[in-house]
Parts: sequence; C-alpha cells; structure tokens
Amino acid sequence: MGMTKPYSIPKSLVWKAYQCVRANKGSAGVDLESIGQFENRLSDNLYKLWNRLSSGSYFPPAVKGVPIPKKTGGVRMLGVPTVADRIAQTVVKLVLEPMLEPLFYHDSYGYRPGYSAHNAIAVVRQRNWEYDWVIEFDNQRSL
Repeated sequence: MGMTKPYSIPKSLVWKAYQCVRANKGSAGVDLESIGQFENRLSDNLYKLWNRLSSGSYFPPAVKGVPIPKKTGGVRMLGVPTVADRIAQTVVKLVLEPMLEPLFYHDSYGYRPGYSAHNAIAVVRQRNWEYDWVIEFDNQRSL
C-alpha cells in the first residue's frame, strides 16, 4: 500500500515556480548557492523541495540580509532568501493567490498582481476631482 503525501502539490507546479524564479534571476541566499549552481543538480533539488513541501517537512532557511543605500541617506535591509526558498514561496503564491485575490477589497493596492502605487495615485487624483470635501480620522488613543 502506497503512502500519500498530506499536501497535494503537483510536481508541475514546482517546475512552474522554478521557471518564475529563474526568470527573475536574483542572487544567492545564506547558502551562497546561485541559480546556476542550483541548476547543476536541478532534478534532485526540485524533487527534494517538492517532497518536503508535499510532506509538510519543509522549513525555510535563514534569509540573507543585504544593506541597500537609501536616496535620503542611511540604509535599509533587503532580505534575500535561498533559491530553493524562493521557489517554495512561489509555489505557495501560485496556490494561494487565485483563491485569495478575489477576496481583497478593490481599493487595496499593495503587493497584488496588476496593482501598483501608480494605480493608487491615479485613483486619489480622480477622486480629488469628484469630491470637494475630505474627512480625516486619527484613531490614536492615549493610555
């Protein structure tokens, strides 16, 4: 009798996620493994990732912190996941996004496919011409 995996993740979905990550390029994470190095053992790496994801035993490794200079001075930290973790995150995105996207409020613009800060700015400009009043709420409470 064959054992089934607790999570039904098609291998083709892991392949599709890998193709997305490969197209985005990106640098190595804390394991210092580049996309090219990951591809040296592509079949084994993708199979291992699929097996861990579908069995529920996948745990993401640490994220590499890279300081990025700000235009205004100082730096902000950018987190760079490993190649395998970027593929795992993309698998989750490909599964969840079609289910959750229809539930988001139409005026929500952050981190959504086909939406950007430019879309939000355009809506604000349009509404500025439609209405001649503004209501501002400040919900801070002092303790």
